[in-house]
Amino acid sequence: MPNYRDALTPVSLTLLQQIADSGSFAAAARALNMVPSALTYRVQQIEEALDVLLFDRSSRQAKLTEAGTELLREGAGLLAEVDAIANRIKRVATGWEAELTIAVDSIIDRVTVMELCANFFSLNPPTRLKLRSETLSGTLEALTSGEADIALGVVMDNNSHTGLHRESLGTVGFVFSVAPHHPLAEVADPLPDSLIRQYRAAVISDSTRSGRNLSIGLLPGQDVFTVPDMPSKVDAQVRGMGIGFLPTCLAQPYIDTGRLIVKRVDRAEHKIQSSYAWRKSGRGGPGKALAWWLEQLKRPVTRAALLGERCRIQ
Repeated sequence: MPNYRDALTPVSLTLLQQIADSGSFAAAARALNMVPSALTYRVQQIEEALDVLLFDRSSRQAKLTEAGTELLREGAGLLAEVDAIANRIKRVATGWEAELTIAVDSIIDRVTVMELCANFFSLNPPTRLKLRSETLSGTLEALTSGEADIALGVVMDNNSHTGLHRESLGTVGFVFSVAPHHPLAEVADPLPDSLIRQYRAAVISDSTRSGRNLSIGLLPGQDVFTVPDMPSKVDAQVRGMGIGFLPTCLAQPYIDTGRLIVKRVDRAEHKIQSSYAWRKSGRGGPGKALAWWLEQLKRPVTRAALLGERCRIQ
């Protein structure tokens, strides 16, 4: 008995569809320029492989059985998928990557990222996009480990990272903020570290897997409430469950409505340099998908939007 994988080929499915459309084996054989006996033999092979009857042969018409109808319904989807794969492979061969993975730090504006993704998809590229949500050291680690092709919002030290290109998104300003009902809200500025240390800080969990966690603004010995991302940190501080530094752009709407209060602290103004980075390509240069993203990131308006207009200090 023939193996069903050998019998169910795109050619075989096309033959079955032609018989169903023509209404008879003879008419289908003429349309396919085949000898009727050869066509009948091919159908019998498929039926033997599946151990089902695909056509009711009790009359002169070639009428599909329920099994035959289901096979052609499923087969139409398989043929469409084969066509899509063939077209995709042809386009990938022109320089498009099969997949592009982007590590996105929690400080990056998600709306802007999605708008960029929508613009990318409007090109109808063969490249699949994959977004990774990362935080602090984990954003750079996703890139250096090869799990991402480009990272947005990385915080890099002055040490060189072999195999990486880096460009600045901008300097991000932070404000120290507390809820209006928090005990520190009524304390006169500037707040000393000795006092701040007595209260719980809301901190974001570093997504690194290496164990070398990065923290921003946390004091030694301070109690912490660890949350998964920046929106959760904002929420925790608005609820008074923690205190700490927040990017100005994220905190400002809550400051404007009185849900957060800015407090001066007895230390230098808090800023970080945020960048985007990507892995170096071979001599052929970046693929078309990565090149498209890098071209968008050259635009000042795009970089400003990714950090939020009020987050970014020129």
